[in-house]
Amino acid sequence: MAEYDRPATNSSHHHHHHHNMIPKDAALQALNTIIQLHFEKTLEKKRAVDLQKKELWKLFHLFFLFLALVFLGQTQSTRLQCRHCWMPIGLLSMAHLIFYVSVAQTLRCINGFKYQRRCHKLTLGMATERLRHLKMRLSSGGVVDEMGDELEIHYQEPPENYFGKFKRNWALHFGFLIFIYGFMVSSSVVLLCF
Repeated sequence: MAEYDRPATNSSHHHHHHHNMIPKDAALQALNTIIQLHFEKTLEKKRAVDLQKKELWKLFHLFFLFLALVFLGQTQSTRLQCRHCWMPIGLLSMAHLIFYVSVAQTLRCINGFKYQRRCHKLTLGMATERLRHLKMRLSSGGVVDEMGDELEIHYQEPPENYFGKFKRNWALHFGFLIFIYGFMVSSSVVLLCF
């Protein structure tokens, strides 16, 4: 245990010596590392969003294929009559419910990734701006403060109104689903009863 204590006291003594500034290379390196990290995170979230969007499209394709089969089944069937109406309607209700849950889950993922991506983009922007200021100050002979306030980049979050976009998107998908459900149920009734 004692052997770990000695270097620690040495290093704190060493820090005490250069109390009022950070080497400019270290400062630039620190900001560059932050920029690199948030840049990579932004790309990573973008890929995650794209992947989820592909999943969403797959869900829509499968769903419409299913609806087409139900529709086709009703038009081709000679045995289905008006009193059997509950069967396709029950099937459609179940399918819409499952589809809604799947879409809701996927949308939640997409929105989560988009939000994180926005945060990383804002933080990246701030870090880039700080780096630019620091380079300008250093080139005009300035020094980096010991506390390094400009090196402290807080994780940025978008304003509250950013969530409005997600709510609109959600409402659009939900409205579309309700419309499709209404259309399918009424067409089932029309096909079997009239």
